[in-house]
Amino acid sequence: MRADQPERTWLCPYAPGTYAWWQVVTLSLTQPGQHLVVVEPDELDDWPAVAAAHGVDAASGTPTFWRRTLYRDAAALARVPLRQITLGGEPVDQAILDQLRKVFPTARISWIYASSEVGASVVVHDGRAGFPVDWLDRETAGRPTLSVRDDELVVTSPYHGAGLAGPVRTGDRVQVVDDRVLITGRLDSDEINVGGSKVSAGVVRGVLTGHPAVAWARVTGRRAPVLGRMVVAEVVLTPADPGGVPDEAALMRWCADRLPEHAVPRRIRVLTEIPVKETLKSDV
Repeated sequence: MRADQPERTWLCPYAPGTYAWWQVVTLSLTQPGQHLVVVEPDELDDWPAVAAAHGVDAASGTPTFWRRTLYRDAAALARVPLRQITLGGEPVDQAILDQLRKVFPTARISWIYASSEVGASVVVHDGRAGFPVDWLDRETAGRPTLSVRDDELVVTSPYHGAGLAGPVRTGDRVQVVDDRVLITGRLDSDEINVGGSKVSAGVVRGVLTGHPAVAWARVTGRRAPVLGRMVVAEVVLTPADPGGVPDEAALMRWCADRLPEHAVPRRIRVLTEIPVKETLKSDV
């Protein structure tokens, strides 16, 4: 932290010892007026009630954490007087930012790209997924330099881990879309080769979660004859979407209108609950 922070009471939903847990705990220990409310793993399903009871007005979580909370009880979440909402740990798409803005129109919504290797390298507050393309290759004293090599995010950071001086290849895939640089997922899992054409699982996931009836999505590749791999997906649907519940064909048409033909999922399975690990991630 390089600037004074307004007094806040933070929710810490992370498992002790994880990188995100250390970030929130360090904030509360080193910055005046940053209080902390910790929820136990068995309280996660009802954390909005705990947060409201203890005056929480700031919370940090993964996109999966926020999606799961909105899916389970958006009304309970809206009763928490949040002034600061932070997302990190997974790719952040426009859909989850827009959903949180709808519930909390006056809160500051931020997403952070951070790791133990390069520290906090990207912090965005403008309500848009990705970061501005003009941040690439910008050298500013005391700040990380961001670049792209072979579709991979590369960070040169003054806050790097031991033995990692200079450019660090993060292993995260990025895509430049108009004036934004989007982080779509891990290089070793994001790319699906469909008959020689490359498909970003993160881009397909973003299209699916952009559907008003989709609360969460996971996109992977599956072996297929002739093509070698095909795109498949799992989704969790919003409980009460006013447009009705879409079937697999409707979701495939939604994707077909927004993606090249080879990137459209060929199978879409509907789950009844958003899966989450103790890291608050879905492994997407």
